[in-house]
Amino acid sequence: MLKQLKIFNTVIEPGKSYKLNFNMAKLYTSTSIEVPVLVERSKKAGPVVLVTGGIHGDEINGIEVVRQLIVKKLNKPVIGTIIAIPVLNIFGFLSGTREFPDGRDLNRVFPGTKSGPLASRFAYQITQELLPQVDVVLDFHTGGAQRFNAPHLRVAQTETSSWNLAQIFNAPFLMNGSNIKKTFRGTCADLGKTYLLFEGGMSNKSDKHIVATAVNGTVRVLNHLKMLHTTVEVKKPEKESIVITDSKWVRANYSGLLHPKVPCGKKVEKDEFLATITDPYGELRYKVKSPHAGYIINVNYSPLVYQGDAIFHISRHDE
Repeated sequence: MLKQLKIFNTVIEPGKSYKLNFNMAKLYTSTSIEVPVLVERSKKAGPVVLVTGGIHGDEINGIEVVRQLIVKKLNKPVIGTIIAIPVLNIFGFLSGTREFPDGRDLNRVFPGTKSGPLASRFAYQITQELLPQVDVVLDFHTGGAQRFNAPHLRVAQTETSSWNLAQIFNAPFLMNGSNIKKTFRGTCADLGKTYLLFEGGMSNKSDKHIVATAVNGTVRVLNHLKMLHTTVEVKKPEKESIVITDSKWVRANYSGLLHPKVPCGKKVEKDEFLATITDPYGELRYKVKSPHAGYIINVNYSPLVYQGDAIFHISRHDE
């Protein structure tokens, strides 16, 4: 017998589609801000999967991933339920910024409070009303502040179900890392949910290759959960994920103009030439070299840097 599924005071009937409006706040003009929540439920019992994008309003790639899942009707399961929220942070999306209107990062206020600041109230409703109904969460992010992330999943290896599902998703890189308190990821882990956090690309940019990587990984996960129609093409990955257990940021030794010379995702050797830092006057030209061998998993594409700014994130492989 199918269990009752209730989301935001709406009973989700088997075999039905819903477009719910998670209405949390209004603009100064009293205009309501609605967060569309698309729910597709099969007539057959199965897992409840939540796919989310745009927890930071300027992370366009994540929003595009969820949009493509909807357009391709991959959110219509043959068993179970798929809940799709393309844009969690509508406020930030409208203004092209990362934060909520109260200046807070939505991904740093979970599980939220009932009567706190706006972002915290929003997180509270997600935690209390939505997450209890969910079994699996797929959350899509990008890099921020002009930093480009190689496509990867961030998962704690100690969370066995999440780690195993990450290997099914099979992103190019799989980063082992502990959860951060007050994040969406950390709250899902505390509630015992299987959770995958995908990172790829940079904020305010749409990258079709990053998006395709995330969509293909999601298809593999949904296929593994037996939620897809047999007509859906499931693309096999070219190779297994490169597991990263340790990494280090390379920081600028000088302030100036940054000129990266290596692409994100490249494997580099110790002392390999990574970038130059110059001044506007033709007097400074400093070569940035890799302190160790590893994979470039993040590149700072800001044209200007200050001394101490993070410019490359490189994995460490002791072997």
